Amino acid sequence: MKKLSIINPLLLFINSILATALLLSYLLPYISPKTVPALTIFSLFVPFLVLTNLGFLIYWLIKLHKNTLLSAFVLLIGWFVAPPLLKFSNKEIVLTNDLKVMSYNVRMFNYYKWNDDVTTEQKIYEFINNESPDVISLQEFYQSDLLDIKLPYKYIKTKSATNKFGLAIYSKHPIVNSGSLNFKNSANNTIFIDIVKNMDTIRIYNAHLESLKINPNKENFGEKSSERLFKRLSNGFKKQVSQTESIIKHEYSWKGKKIMCGDFNNTSYSWVYRKLSKNKKDAFIEGGLGTGKTFRYIYPMRIDFILTDKSAVINQFKTYNDNKLSDHYPIMSRLNW
Repeated sequence: MKKLSIINPLLLFINSILATALLLSYLLPYISPKTVPALTIFSLFVPFLVLTNLGFLIYWLIKLHKNTLLSAFVLLIGWFVAPPLLKFSNKEIVLTNDLKVMSYNVRMFNYYKWNDDVTTEQKIYEFINNESPDVISLQEFYQSDLLDIKLPYKYIKTKSATNKFGLAIYSKHPIVNSGSLNFKNSANNTIFIDIVKNMDTIRIYNAHLESLKINPNKENFGEKSSERLFKRLSNGFKKQVSQTESIIKHEYSWKGKKIMCGDFNNTSYSWVYRKLSKNKKDAFIEGGLGTGKTFRYIYPMRIDFILTDKSAVINQFKTYNDNKLSDHYPIMSRLNW
């Protein structure tokens, strides 16, 4: 009995710290990374905080202990003020005139051989062609000599004629306009196309915000020390601010139908997501199921998104979490207006 009397206060202490951290994390979307960049780093850990508080809630419920109220209270607040980590129901409506949109960070089609499977590149092409999207936005694109995506229209923007890395959007529908935002001092970028479908013009953005260069399989995520990792992440989040502002400024003048796909390199609990999703629908929230995890890490991190204008109807959302050809999972949504 004495052992139990020691364990419960210790667990309550840990629970209190994690509950307080989660409560404070609800403020993160309202704090610009330029103001306090250090705080922004914690947006990556919000899924972990949610899961640990949920674990404590279950533990105290089993024990029928009054400490249940602590995590229950914090999680209840999050239910109303933060995007959901977990969706319990989804939509599965398939209409013939849906626009099937995919977004996929392809990790340069395995150009640097991070995957031992030498057929990874061809398997990615096969996956895309088998799924047959109407539009697909590709991040970390590489203009390979083997390139074989069977969609008739495309807009590809690489860093230069010799540097074949960049972004691409492929479409079944004619592209009548395209362009690039050309982020300064960054290997990342955002591009857009306007397609015509059934006499409607739809703008599609492919956004790839500043990469944080996190390697989940290495100590300190691939950095020499925690201090240097902290500094690198802070600088990355600062760049994301100016990139986000560039996107918002560019899209402001477009009043028609709109889709924004991409790898934001940040979670739905961030300032970046709040700004880019303003006056938009999140396809995962509208039609997804589960955690929507898009980055292959030990806990669910949703950093890839499909957002639409408010007039769009999301009929389906899917995360291909059995596809391990990249460090990101492809996502797909069926949209209609």
